[in-house]
Amino acid sequence: MRLSSNISAIPKIGPVYAKRLKKLGIKTAGDLLFYFPKRYIDFSEIKKIADLKINETACIKGTIEKIENQTTFKKRLSITKAIVKDESGIISVTWFNQPYLIKNLRQNDKVCLAGKISISKEGAYLSSPTYEKISGSELKHTGRLVPVYTETRGISSRWLRYIIKPLLEKLGGKIPETLPQEIIKEQGLLLLKEALLQVHFPKNQKTAQRAKKRFAFEELFLLELFVLSKKAKTADFNAPAIPIALEKIQQFIKDLPFDLTKAQKKVSWQILKDLEQKKPMSRLLQGDVGSGKTVIASLAALNVIKNGYQVAFMAPTEILSKQHFRTLAEFFKKAKINIGLLTSKTDKFISKKLEKQAIEISRKKLLEKTLAGKIDILIGTHSLIQDKVKFNNLGFVVLDEQHRFGVEQRAKLCKKENGLIPHLLSMTATPIPRSLALTIYGDLDLSLIDEMPKGKRIVETKLIPEKERNKAYKLVEKEIKKGNQAFVICPRIDKKEENEEHSWAEVKTVKQEFENLSKKVFPRFKLAMLHGKMATTEKSQIMKDFQKGKINILVSTSVIEVGIDIPKATIMIIEGAERFGLAQLHQFRGRIGRSGDKAYCFLFYNSNSQKSKARLRALVKIQNGLELAERDLKIRGPGQFLGTKQWGLPDIAMNALDDLSLVEQARQEARKILENDPELKKNPILKRRVKKFQEKTHLE
Repeated sequence: MRLSSNISAIPKIGPVYAKRLKKLGIKTAGDLLFYFPKRYIDFSEIKKIADLKINETACIKGTIEKIENQTTFKKRLSITKAIVKDESGIISVTWFNQPYLIKNLRQNDKVCLAGKISISKEGAYLSSPTYEKISGSELKHTGRLVPVYTETRGISSRWLRYIIKPLLEKLGGKIPETLPQEIIKEQGLLLLKEALLQVHFPKNQKTAQRAKKRFAFEELFLLELFVLSKKAKTADFNAPAIPIALEKIQQFIKDLPFDLTKAQKKVSWQILKDLEQKKPMSRLLQGDVGSGKTVIASLAALNVIKNGYQVAFMAPTEILSKQHFRTLAEFFKKAKINIGLLTSKTDKFISKKLEKQAIEISRKKLLEKTLAGKIDILIGTHSLIQDKVKFNNLGFVVLDEQHRFGVEQRAKLCKKENGLIPHLLSMTATPIPRSLALTIYGDLDLSLIDEMPKGKRIVETKLIPEKERNKAYKLVEKEIKKGNQAFVICPRIDKKEENEEHSWAEVKTVKQEFENLSKKVFPRFKLAMLHGKMATTEKSQIMKDFQKGKINILVSTSVIEVGIDIPKATIMIIEGAERFGLAQLHQFRGRIGRSGDKAYCFLFYNSNSQKSKARLRALVKIQNGLELAERDLKIRGPGQFLGTKQWGLPDIAMNALDDLSLVEQARQEARKILENDPELKKNPILKRRVKKFQEKTHLE
């Protein structure tokens, strides 16, 4: 038998069990061996019967003196009762509804039992314990650190232990080592053979942790090999070398209605120096909402345009694209630049000859102008990556909220033309913890705007219990009467759907809150609702009205998370706040107080979970996005932080992403390997493993 053998080839696994195992993603013998426990139960301490205490969970060894089945008169419940003896005394053992046990366990059998000590009128007894006969072979289910696996219907941890143990003995020693010996030695890792045994059936907690560390390191190492080799391949391409047009840039900065911060100047210089190189820039610009990422991108775009190249600026939504169109038109008011806007519904053009007046233009003409090089910067949504959109001389691509775009979408914009590929600047307001920046985004250089512009006020954030809801509403009313505006954010659009988990039942919805607030709470004010299922034209009109102050309160889903600028918005209510991640809540909060006025963010919550409250209290105390993201990663773990379904990382690697030290060690070792062997020709096993890793992992 091999690792690649079908699961049904394993003894005692027939078609029924094979089908059940597939639900867990187990299709081969190798999948089963690398299906690791999620936790362990410690039954390693064997207690004497005389030392047992009521309500404790304990493990004993003894001999069955008597065993029989009984049936209760009232409920017709089957009970299996036994008397077990060791050298210190005897104890009664009871199992409920397991009459078949009498065929497995007989008088005089030596057994190991683990369970809770309960008490009844008849005295103390061991209640429904895990059992195992003591024979010549090593114990699997009791008397040790016992592995517990993620289960599915018909597949229990006991059954998995029963199947995995002999498979380990048969195949474990035949699996070739996958890590180079020098790395194993340098990092003090267990060999693969030993790690496999200890991860499933560890001697103690220490060896279990060493085994998990070995596999976590290996997955992180493969991830780093993948992203670093990807980065090296990008560096092999050529991009246009774009010199710094210093006078033009200085004039642009001078014409701005505000001063750049030190952080903005530092990051701008990093980008301009990257653009000078013949190697394509791949840089991720990270900064809180309102930190000034767009002006940095505009400055870089101006430099590219003044050197004769075109710029593509892609945003995830039509609302955000139109906002960038207006913002860049304002920034480039004095520069002689042609700007185009291309979305699914809108085509616009601002010509340097038309005194910056935006005009509607046909799609055909806009595309013709772009191909002819008469559009200096084309702003748009996913429409930019249509085959019909062709540039004459594309030198620079800007992606706003880059995590909204997949790898293939980015590649379509950054394709090779005339032997060159454009420079890439990705921007995000989502704070990225350092460990994730080194792994998931490891192929991008990172620039951080760690300073907010002057006049940016701290938003006062409060955790509001339900009994104080009316106080919050009074403050909303007060702010609106002053001429300010408010957001109300709900986790979902409509009411609870069929077959949905009960915990969603109490969560407020956009439609429900819009009705409640407009009719009962704020009948004198103008309210509107916004959500993803509305038509694009309707959403655009609502946002225009909100920006013009025609709407006092906007009730919305998380669609407002990205790129909506409402200077008069000073108050935000977030319903079901525990349903959102800290980074997302921080982005919501960044949508208010942008004019410098005092702003308030009220967090309403439905959960009594201490973990949820701890997260929300962190938001109240911490204003720095990066610090919040690090806290969120620690509290929720990488799986929830990233959204497990969107990533192909194994659990053991996913959970290791919050271990910065291990991530940095893996990156260091990957860099060493690639420096000496960039194509991994000297490491064929590693090359195959990286290819397989790439197939099962989607880093988008």
